[in-house]
Amino acid sequence: MLTIDPKRSLLLIIDFQSRLMPAIDAGATAVRNANRLIGMAELVDIPSVFTEQNAKGHGSTVEDLPVEKGKLIHKQFFDACRENSFLDRIPIDAHVVVAGCEAHVCVQQTVLGLLNAHRKAYVVRDTLGSRRPEDKETAIRRMERHGAEIVTTEMVVFEWLQTAEHPKFRDAIALIKEK
Repeated sequence: MLTIDPKRSLLLIIDFQSRLMPAIDAGATAVRNANRLIGMAELVDIPSVFTEQNAKGHGSTVEDLPVEKGKLIHKQFFDACRENSFLDRIPIDAHVVVAGCEAHVCVQQTVLGLLNAHRKAYVVRDTLGSRRPEDKETAIRRMERHGAEIVTTEMVVFEWLQTAEHPKFRDAIALIKEK
């Protein structure tokens, strides 16, 4: 299957942290789109996992993102896959939809770790952030070159729905239209 399978999906929200986000280029857009994915995951019963990198230094997840809707993993490794038991939470056949910051550090290393562990990774381009745009774009190209699928928020929403007859279709459209 080339599309994202909602039955095998897991949403991974990486390091949208309060002290980091003010420095992120187009950070507000990344947060807004990540919030849409969290809302959509809740609508269609897809589990969410959040990470926080060195929370003492970078702060907790920004208030705009509802961490309580998923599991929170504190980490020190940039690659979350190196943390004890992280991969135990990611089924081997999972379609991992990834959003986060910084694209060229924790997101990239985690995605490469997922790919190395034989997980399918879908990196949501419009939910990624880095301090500098060239770092983000270079990370996207690298992740794609190694096998990650690069998608957008709307692509994920409609692949999770699969049909306009889905009972949550109207709610999903409302999420997309939110400003």
